[in-house]
Amino acid sequence: MYQPKSFDHLMGTPDFSDALLANHFALYKGYVTNVNKLTELLATFQTMEKKRALEYSELKRRFGWEYNGMRLHEYYFENIVHDEEKNAPNVDSKLAEALGKYFGGHEDWAYENWKEDFGATGEMRGIGWAILYKDRETGNLFNTWVTEHDMGHLAGATPLVVLDVFEHAYMLDYGIKRVDYVNAFMNAINWEVVEKRFNNT
Repeated sequence: MYQPKSFDHLMGTPDFSDALLANHFALYKGYVTNVNKLTELLATFQTMEKKRALEYSELKRRFGWEYNGMRLHEYYFENIVHDEEKNAPNVDSKLAEALGKYFGGHEDWAYENWKEDFGATGEMRGIGWAILYKDRETGNLFNTWVTEHDMGHLAGATPLVVLDVFEHAYMLDYGIKRVDYVNAFMNAINWEVVEKRFNNT
């Protein structure tokens, strides 16, 4: 059984109201609850005859939505920081070198180039996620749009930066001004967490 993680330490994060965060944490906990419920329900389909039933197929399909909803929210909350001192990328890191290679076109630190591209991805019309992925085989970096939770993921790639761009992530504070929300997120990225994700793959 999965247990929801606590992200209460994010309360008071600049540009994210406590009400917005509390609502978002509650939504995340719902995904955890549903993953556990689906796991239990799927375990009741013990025979092949039952597994060929329509209900089994629909529950199986739903599992990916709920599970990814749980995990993506964890990645998202984990890569936000309350402490502004951690919100500075290390310009001498291997991550910085990789960002320069794939977004800068030169050896200089390419944070601004990456930020512009990632921001544009997050500002696209529609609901979903903007994710900076690292291809585990080649080391290539990609800013990618993921539609909903279970459509558009890059197989074999590790999420480094995850931005929730469903309306629930920003409407309470920003209304329809998604650009302002994306900018607030960019100023709250926990680069220590991102660099750790990069180095662990």
